[in-house]
Amino acid sequence: MRLYSTLARDLVELPEPPGPIGMYVCGPTVYARAHIGNARPYVLACWYKRWLRERGYDVTLVHNITDVNDKIYEAAPGASAERARQATEWYLEDTGRFGLDEVDHWPKATETMDEIIRFIVDLIERGYAYEVDGDVYFRVSRFEEYGRLSGQRLDQLEDEEETPNPRKEDRRDFALWKANKPAEDTAWDSPWGRGRPGWHIECSAMAEKLLGPSFEIHGGGLDLVFPHHENEVAQSRALGHEFAKIWMHNGMLRFTGEKMSKSIGNVETIAEVLDRWGRETTLLFFLTAHWRSPIDFSDDRMADAQARAEGLREVFRNPSEPAAADAWERFRAVLDEDFSTPAALALMHEWRDHDLLRRALDIFGLSGLAEQEEAPPELHALASGRQEARAAKDFARADELREQIEAAGWDVRDDSGGYRLVPRQ
Repeated sequence: MRLYSTLARDLVELPEPPGPIGMYVCGPTVYARAHIGNARPYVLACWYKRWLRERGYDVTLVHNITDVNDKIYEAAPGASAERARQATEWYLEDTGRFGLDEVDHWPKATETMDEIIRFIVDLIERGYAYEVDGDVYFRVSRFEEYGRLSGQRLDQLEDEEETPNPRKEDRRDFALWKANKPAEDTAWDSPWGRGRPGWHIECSAMAEKLLGPSFEIHGGGLDLVFPHHENEVAQSRALGHEFAKIWMHNGMLRFTGEKMSKSIGNVETIAEVLDRWGRETTLLFFLTAHWRSPIDFSDDRMADAQARAEGLREVFRNPSEPAAADAWERFRAVLDEDFSTPAALALMHEWRDHDLLRRALDIFGLSGLAEQEEAPPELHALASGRQEARAAKDFARADELREQIEAAGWDVRDDSGGYRLVPRQ
């Protein structure tokens, strides 16, 4: 099995089963209801874990919650902890509606403070970090591999802080710990005074707490490559930890060709999309694009996914037909080689083999497409009456009964066994 890694800029071979495989995928900063773009790394991680398990691997998936951050303070002045708690509940509720349920650990930054502080102390002791007026910064110039993940050049880096600290040794140094400010209503004790962690150190600490200093896959959106993931690499490898071996960055979800973003305002939340289109259509939508490519969100794309879902349902309304002997091997090959879900979906649309298609759909949380909705008894009575009218050559009555069935949202189809009732689309 091979997967593309941003760090290697190439496909990287996974170890032989059973591994183990540790996966850490960056989760949301919880300050508002998550938009549908935030769901993509979650869905992809759950799918990939399912496929790895299908291939015989022992997998642990960690998906973090960033519940201490500038965005939360700005969104809920004086009530950031309550906002973070509420937004965390929203995210768990919304992602839970996908029915994938593969995350083994949901760590929170607020529950990892001891590990974060120890991490920073170790960096200071090794000369990779320093304290200034209660803030602690990472010495970027000391870490020679800085920029390797993102391709950034050290001489072109700018200060990532909105209000730079003029006492920093170097404008490129990034914050590991921030002294408490008057507008920030949460703070923790530390050797440098009360404050809270920087964003990047939170993920290094949470990942290593649950997966150890070396693990296989780190995932997240392409927008996290720099500075977030570049800084994670620097922090962890400065302590001699290998950290993540493969960096799996998914393409961004775009709204009419533009990245979906709360700051721009062109968002639809996970809840809104699921309310409108349903989980099967939304999951089919995510399947249509390769995980490394951007994916465009629009009514037309969602309608296409809805039609695809209906096409797969239709297979199970008809007799099963055996697939070619190598059908599953072809399916396995396209997922083993950089997890190409569009190629897998194309194969699934070719199949009429119920058992094989159900097995594949289950990988993506779509086995519900194989379940047939049962028509109510009164519609069966109408369909039986229509059969009798047709046998008596009373076609006007048969047409009348068919129209009543259609008005109730069902189609009646004649077959060798008499009739079948299927939901209208």
